[in-house]
Amino acid sequence: MLAEKRILLIIGGGIAAYKALDLIRRLRERGARVVPVLTKAGEEFVTPLTVSALAGEKVYRDLFDLTDEAEMGHIQLSRAADLVVVAPATANLMAKMAGGHADDLASTLLMATDKRVLIAPAMNVRMWEHPATRRNLATLAGDGVLVVGPEAGAMACGEFGPGRMSEVPQIIAAIEAALGAGPLAGRHVLVTSGPTHEPIDPVRYIANRSSGAQGTALAAALRDLGARVTFVTGPATVPPPGGVRVVRVETADEMLEAVKAALPAEAAVFAAAVADWKVENASGQKIKKTAEQAVPTLAFGENPDILASVSKMEAGRPRLVVGFAAETEAVEANATAKRARKGCDWIVANDVSPGTGIMGGSENAVTLITAEGAEAWPRLSKDETARRLAARIAAALG
Repeated sequence: MLAEKRILLIIGGGIAAYKALDLIRRLRERGARVVPVLTKAGEEFVTPLTVSALAGEKVYRDLFDLTDEAEMGHIQLSRAADLVVVAPATANLMAKMAGGHADDLASTLLMATDKRVLIAPAMNVRMWEHPATRRNLATLAGDGVLVVGPEAGAMACGEFGPGRMSEVPQIIAAIEAALGAGPLAGRHVLVTSGPTHEPIDPVRYIANRSSGAQGTALAAALRDLGARVTFVTGPATVPPPGGVRVVRVETADEMLEAVKAALPAEAAVFAAAVADWKVENASGQKIKKTAEQAVPTLAFGENPDILASVSKMEAGRPRLVVGFAAETEAVEANATAKRARKGCDWIVANDVSPGTGIMGGSENAVTLITAEGAEAWPRLSKDETARRLAARIAAALG
């Protein structure tokens, strides 16, 4: 699948650099040629000799090596690859990429390349959650940089949370997807995510607690299987993944129009937590609180049913339509009834009652409802839930 593909692998400085050694081995097993670039910080964790021995290639390290410049300049090196992979991508490397810095060989290659770039972030949880890193990630995603991970888990520093570099099989899947080698290569999949905000006045709105994490993870998992993903997202707190077409909306009406504009698609997954109602008498001006004015009365109207609208299309309906059902009681029964009522093929149901910690959390426990019945999945990270669902979608599309 990766035979004859040339991967330029930049190894950053972090404890996760040890995974890059296995990544090199696994890529070569699949027929890829791996050209390694090792940063000075990376040399503190893995040696050039080890990297070279596994890759069967010279390790590039110094921007100002005149011999290298004579044999293969950094411009040529950056463009001779089919894909540039940064693993681990440290917070410092991400900051350099986002800021356009080029003060060493790795950052210069990333600035000079005309090929797609895939990063596998790895850092302490606090660094990953720092506003600067979030800004840098959003900038890189906007520049078209692909991202795989990170995962949540225990770290070498003793802390727990998101920041662990993805495991080698997930990185390889993302590489295959970036090179168009995944099972969904050439397929268009539509994913909705996040909440919707229904305005009361210019400064107030009705919303829900959805973070958009599950829809974002699903879009990334489908992308990693090679799909061309259109990601229609409400105002989520989780940034959208790289390597997908992002359409931002605010209201349910806007989301419906964006969904219609994105079709046709072979599969559509409606993970967004769309508000059921909107305020029909929303004010064009901020509603003032005064002693003389009574408490305002809000008149509610139904929002469009996006899932049912697409499920019941007479022409242009996706081959597979998947809905989500967030329930607080009788999860399986309510989700089964919702599937029949909406006319979709599958429903992914989860219990979002307060005690579960699922709404807005990092984990999910879902039940997949299909025509064959109900299948309960164990509690998993939202990333792993997304990968399982993406694999099922790929199998269903054949």
